[in-house]
Amino acid sequence: MGKRTIALDYGEARTGVAVSDPLDITAQGVTSIEHKSDKELLEKLQKYIDEYNPKLIVIGMPINMNGTKGDRVRKTKRFIHKLKEAFGLDVLPIDERLTTVSSHHTMTELGVKKEKKKSIVDMMSAVLILQIYLDKKHNKEED
Repeated sequence: MGKRTIALDYGEARTGVAVSDPLDITAQGVTSIEHKSDKELLEKLQKYIDEYNPKLIVIGMPINMNGTKGDRVRKTKRFIHKLKEAFGLDVLPIDERLTTVSSHHTMTELGVKKEKKKSIVDMMSAVLILQIYLDKKHNKEED
């Protein structure tokens, strides 16, 4: 059985986590982790690294809609370095433009209450980030 891929929608206070199925075809939401620091987040992520034993971590790169890279991109790049050091895994950044907007839209369509959206939007965004990666990977394999 193949190894899974884990995806993160990294944020300063909450980070969404998603994981691929064992065949690395579909993305499933795992959780949203609340944290006060990168150190705390890495400690909490250890549980999911141990449980899913991923071959790769994909992480959303918060590029601005006009293609520019702001402060969030710099913070994400620093966190990517910490992820690589902590877990010894390859970390692949994925352009996450519109994933949060898409997550909110999907939840609205599904009738998710406003209070509940906050706690799951990051996980939903991680699912979308992972599915973008998986779809691109499988499209390349078919070419």
